[in-house]
Amino acid sequence: MNYVTEKNNKVCLTGEIVSDAVFSHEVYGEGFYEFFVRVMRLSGQADILPVTVSERLITGEHLEKGKTICAVGQFRSYNKIEGGKSRLMLTVFAREILSDCGDKNPNSIVMSGYICKPPVYRTTPFNREIADVLIAVNRAYNKSDYIPCIAWGRNARFVKNLGVGDRVALSGRIQSREYQKKISETEMKTMTAYEVSVSKLAVFETDEDFDIDSEFDLYSLSPNKQTTDGEEDFARSV
Repeated sequence: MNYVTEKNNKVCLTGEIVSDAVFSHEVYGEGFYEFFVRVMRLSGQADILPVTVSERLITGEHLEKGKTICAVGQFRSYNKIEGGKSRLMLTVFAREILSDCGDKNPNSIVMSGYICKPPVYRTTPFNREIADVLIAVNRAYNKSDYIPCIAWGRNARFVKNLGVGDRVALSGRIQSREYQKKISETEMKTMTAYEVSVSKLAVFETDEDFDIDSEFDLYSLSPNKQTTDGEEDFARSV
């Protein structure tokens, strides 16, 4: 397989298509379409994740609901204006669409970037430690993707002491999460957030200090060896 991805942002998803492909946007005459994929967790729950694909990749390929595919690419962000306000949108930008990825982890992401907001650390009513952190991931043409991440346990305790500008590498999975947004005094709207659930985390300064491919192998983790919620592991700090 030829995984054409940038080293600092690599995603591999395998799941069932649960929506029709809908036109999203056009760039330099090239059309892009978005659809949603259901990716199962070990717990039996599912993440419903957006995937964006070029029309060039779907020529002769029927992306029908109910079909299982493997999407390989990057986790990207963009701003969308809704109700006069800018909203951060996230999607898996597919560089390859495959019919089978074999015995690979069905939901994997490896990326590196810079902390761009102070991490927010908190504990749940059940004393579970959580830290939210926003990572800026550079890509070509001087663009950046802003990826919300959530760390747990030891990773959360580690992240809370990091600052804006610190360079980090991480691996984990992309998850979807529903929440209620207050629209008015009488109206609530169900929204969906997408974020990276961190399983391994490292801090480093230069590429010579840290080889992300050898530390976080995107494709080698068997589905039977995925970390489950609450079992995330701290990798190392450099």
